[in-house]
Amino acid sequence: MADMAESAWQVFDISDLEKHLEGKPVEYREFLNVPALSCGLYHLDRGSTDMQSPHDDDEIYFVLRGRARLKVGDTTHDVSTGSLLYVQATEEHSFFEIEEDMTLLVFFASTPRD
Repeated sequence: MADMAESAWQVFDISDLEKHLEGKPVEYREFLNVPALSCGLYHLDRGSTDMQSPHDDDEIYFVLRGRARLKVGDTTHDVSTGSLLYVQATEEHSFFEIEEDMTLLVFFASTPRD
């Protein structure tokens, strides 16, 4: 992926980014990393196990395709294509009951710490 220090902007094509996935059952592939933001594609095969641990940054998921359930803390949510999900930094969360292969666009925003 391009070094963002070289340019103030860049255009990404999701289908091109997906070509860089290696076909693992659970895979995260970052394609942008600048001081205040990082972005990547997250792929989960149907029936796979999401082994995430809480992140240090706020996070947004956009479900490009697929269907599963998301557990955040003690609450569960059905998610599918088009779902937009926010998870606060350090919050326990994971996808489960992955009924269809899922591909998600993930945005991490650096969270200022006091």
